[in-house]
Amino acid sequence: TMLSRVSSSLITTSRFSLGAPVACRAFSSAPQQKHRVTLFPGDGIGPEITESMIKVFEAAKIPIEWEPHLIGTEAATKTGVLISNEALDSVVRNKLALKGPLTTPIGKGHKSLNLTMRQALGLYANVRPAKSLVGVKTPYQDVDVVVIRENTEGEYSGLEHQVVPGVVESLKVITRTASTRIARYAFEYAKSHKRTKVSAVHKANIMKMSDGLFLQCIREVAAEYPEIEYNEVIVDACCMQLVRAPHNFDVLV
Repeated sequence: TMLSRVSSSLITTSRFSLGAPVACRAFSSAPQQKHRVTLFPGDGIGPEITESMIKVFEAAKIPIEWEPHLIGTEAATKTGVLISNEALDSVVRNKLALKGPLTTPIGKGHKSLNLTMRQALGLYANVRPAKSLVGVKTPYQDVDVVVIRENTEGEYSGLEHQVVPGVVESLKVITRTASTRIARYAFEYAKSHKRTKVSAVHKANIMKMSDGLFLQCIREVAAEYPEIEYNEVIVDACCMQLVRAPHNFDVLV
């Protein structure tokens, strides 16, 4: 999930040649095994904030060997593709990657780069914690909510076509396999993190078949976790309640 969540933990391309691993200093003077991590600097401010990120890693003396790869708009300019098979293979090989913000050219026929990586690497669960920080004053204190989003289908299916000139159709695909998988992930997350409640967020009142299947799958999984409270909430009401009473939620899927 780090591929879809980390936006600033990168190394800048201006300091290191792409493809050549760059080693951080180890924790101590004693030799330690370094962890090789795939590195995607990203677009826009990505290379700039990378400079700060790498200083943090160096100050912590974390034994990392970076394997930088160029992806995104700069890569498309040079190679014609947003992300190469070599870059994807690097993630599969290293099993860990950090990426910066990525930009997909708008209206030019390119598939979303984040979506491409999610589908190619099986990154189906996007885990987004929202937690109050000590010393930071906000309208609500002690907020601790985790949103778990399915990354590979639904509105993220990326399937669109033009029916006739002036009419475009976008397909929302929901499958039992993906719905059950994300539901089980949510309940296993709640169980392992000692959470007590899982809320399914949906639009089944309008999308009765697609979101209806989604809910059916979650209910089946929820029955396997009787120790965890389960409820369902329509997305419109969920958004309102998150603003007015965020403490009503624990894990949302």
